[in-house]
Parts: sequence; C-alpha cells; structure tokens
Amino acid sequence: MSHPPAAAGFEVFCGIDVARETHHAVALDPGGRRLIDRPLPNAEPELIALFAELEVHGRVLVVVDQLASIGALAVAVARSRGVAVAYLPGLSMRRIADLYPGEAKTDARDAHIIADAARTLPHALRRVGFEEQTTVELAVLAGYDADLATEATRVTNRLHDALLHVHPALERLLGRHFRRPGVLRLLAATGTPGAIANLGHARIKKIIAAGSPRIAAAVTSDILTALSEQTVVVPATEQYGKVIRALAAQLMSVLELRQALAAELEELLDTHPMAEILTSMPGVGPRTAIELLRTIGDGSNFASAAHIASYAGLAPTTRQSGRSIRGEQQARRGNRSLRSALYVSAFASLRHPASRTYYDRKRAEGKTHTAALTCLARRRVDVLHAMIRDRQCYQADRLDPSRPPTSESPSAA
Repeated sequence: MSHPPAAAGFEVFCGIDVARETHHAVALDPGGRRLIDRPLPNAEPELIALFAELEVHGRVLVVVDQLASIGALAVAVARSRGVAVAYLPGLSMRRIADLYPGEAKTDARDAHIIADAARTLPHALRRVGFEEQTTVELAVLAGYDADLATEATRVTNRLHDALLHVHPALERLLGRHFRRPGVLRLLAATGTPGAIANLGHARIKKIIAAGSPRIAAAVTSDILTALSEQTVVVPATEQYGKVIRALAAQLMSVLELRQALAAELEELLDTHPMAEILTSMPGVGPRTAIELLRTIGDGSNFASAAHIASYAGLAPTTRQSGRSIRGEQQARRGNRSLRSALYVSAFASLRHPASRTYYDRKRAEGKTHTAALTCLARRRVDVLHAMIRDRQCYQADRLDPSRPPTSESPSAA
C-alpha cells in the first residue's frame, strides 16, 4: 500500500495543470508564497528547466491532475530527475476547488489549487508509485479494449444486416455464432450462400473445424439445411458478398486482438497488490477489477461505502413535488463507467448463493428486477469498501441477507 506524501520534508510544492500543448505550473514555498506562476510547454527541455529552477529552493514535490496521456511526459521527466511526484485525483480536485474563492475555471487557478492542496492537504494526494503506475498501464490497455469491444459490436451488427439481406435463414443460423472463429473463417472465405454451397459438406466442415472444432459437424449440417430453404438469389448478392467477406475478416481480427489483450491485461493485473482482493469477490473479473482500480483506486479518497455509492450514482433518489411522491429512482448523476461495472458485477454474482439469496429477498419484497439488482449492487459496495479498507479478500457472510445494512447503507439495501 502506498501512502500519500506529507507536507513536511518539502520546500517546494509545484502544481501542474496539464494540457495537450501547454501546461500551467504554479510553485509555492511552505508558507504559500508563489515561486513560479507561468505557462509551461508540454516538452522535455522546458520541463527539465522548470524542475532545475525549482530544485534551487530545496526538495520539490510535483503534483499533477492526470497521470496518463497529456500528463505522462511531466511525470516521466520529474521521476527521471529523482523529483517526488504525486497525483491529485479529479474527484478530490473538484471538492477542494469549492473551498477557494471565485468560480472562474482557468489553468492558472487550477494549478494554484493543486499546489496549495499539496502544501496543506497532503492526505488528498496519491504518491505516484508502483501501484499507481500499474493502474495507469491497466487503464491504457483497458481503454483500448473498450474501443475494440465497441468496434466488434459495430461490425457484428453490420454483418447481421448484410447476411440478412441475402439469406434470412442463414443469418438466423450463423448469427448466433458470429463470435466463433470457425464460422467467421467460412464467411471470410465465401461471402455468399452460393459460394458456401459450392464448397460441399466436407470442405465446409473442415473450414469451421479449423477454428471451432466442437460445433463443426452440427453447424455444417444446419448450414446445408438452411441453404436448401432458399432457391432465389436476391439482387446485389455478389456485392453484399464482398461486404460479408470483409466484415467477417475484420471481426475475426478484432476478436483476436481482444483475446490477446485480455491475456496481457490479466498478466499485468496480477502484479497489482489489490488484484487478489478485488477478484476474490464473486462477479468481479479482470475487466471489472481494472475499472474499480481506475475509478476507486485504493479507496483512500472515499470516507465510506456511501461515498462510493454516491460517486457511482447508485444511491437512490426520491422525487417529490407537493403531495406527489414518485418513490425512489435511479440517480442520473455519477460516474457511469463505475456504475456500469458495479451493475455488471452484481448481475454476474447472481450465480453465487449469497448474492442470489439477497436478490431473491428483494424480489419477494415486491421490487422489480432492476430495483433488486440496484439494491444488490449497492449492498456489494458495502462489502467492497470493507475489503479495500481492511485489505482482506471476500467473505460471503458480509453479504448475508439476514444481517442488517451497515450504518452507511441506504434503507433500500
């Protein structure tokens, strides 16, 4: 576990509000006097010059508001010079900014807030050590994986549409197997119903078996049956065939990339000290664990489970106007990616007895599936917060439905 740096021991607190081309740097001494307040190009020579200038005044602590992408070079240059680096998370930054006068949002103001927070609120910072660097690396790969997932969905939908145009029966059959390599190999090699039929039973089975051996025999027979149901050749079949071949090859490539990336993500995740704790919870796989690390981190910025639930938008809200009370509804605010990860995790956990029992109890109380799942997700946040706080793996009795919610849990849970 990494600990935030203390204000004592540093003579210079440099806050950098990072941007694509030009950062803004503000440096303060322990008394709050400004040593530097100026724009700073996002380039190595200027960063080196800044840190050299600051080191004249004593030991320097550099604090940034983003570790990856636009802030990566500043962090790397500082660390290469042996300068201590810390990170002020966006959630903490927004809350701290409310304590300062003025509502204008400028780079100079943000840089000053970052520097002053480093000087006066060291507990709000995260030291950029092994854990944080690993989290950044995971976030980069997970972001790319999310892009690939979106692309896979887009290509799959387009493939459905193209095959449906030329042969509905074939689309109904093969559409269920678009994520199987063998089926995609067949479509990439043929593209049209006629081309598939010309291969014959043995060659169709051989192509499918090369990527999906377990379904080859059954799917081959079903394909020939589906082909016999339509004798008419739909106009533009040849043109759609070109599209189908290209889309099948493209989808196959995207899925192969995701498979390779998943292995790399799991290998990198295993090096993070929190990985074993998070993935011990039912329903939390590698991708969910990475999202939790990216959004919650080590939990040090959340005083309670209720704070995490509020940040995720899981806390129910009551809509009332006069005598009209519409009851509890899902909050519209919050971190959507975190909320989505918690929902998916809760749904996946229904295969485990403790979660299923809790969910069934909520359904028995008259709640809809969505409401019951929300309650389960919210209760699991209590468990998750305790796991992170105590650095302990999952214990099923913490989700025991016979136990009352913790004092920080809403009555809905």
